[in-house]
Amino acid sequence: MTEAWTAPQAERTGPGRILGERQALEAWLDFHRDTLLRKCAGLTAGQLKERAVPPSRLSLLGLVRHMTEVERWWFRIHAAGTDMPFPYDPDQTGQDFEALDDADADANIEAFRQEIEHARAAVAGKQLDDVVPSHGDHPERTRDIRWIYLHMIEEYARHNGHADLIRERIDGVTGD
Repeated sequence: MTEAWTAPQAERTGPGRILGERQALEAWLDFHRDTLLRKCAGLTAGQLKERAVPPSRLSLLGLVRHMTEVERWWFRIHAAGTDMPFPYDPDQTGQDFEALDDADADANIEAFRQEIEHARAAVAGKQLDDVVPSHGDHPERTRDIRWIYLHMIEEYARHNGHADLIRERIDGVTGD
């Protein structure tokens, strides 16, 4: 990765206004995924690593890395029942946000895009009412696929708010 590298532009399509439940959930989730990428578009690797404001340790690249792991956690580990490590924070100690000095922003954004494709594949054959077991500390906390979609939309909405503020601090760019 060279210093001249900048995050690629991200296309985003607004969710349709009249959709079936599954289509609506997928469309809103994709909208939020693309929103995070749009917040990164045109920034250099160094800018993507810039922190919000002290004492916050949030950065746009940290958010991309975190959401890569969140996608994996909910779709591949929970929904598909696959045991696998987290790419940036195997011990869940916050390294997805923290260990950015040597992070390869280009590779991290590509890993995010790939994880989204894996997430789609993990639930492609599942129904919204399918119940999946927990793979965390609380095995009694089962949930259905619908819950995972709704939770992911909520997770992105919250973090995209963070991303909006971080982007504005970096270069003044605002907007959805």
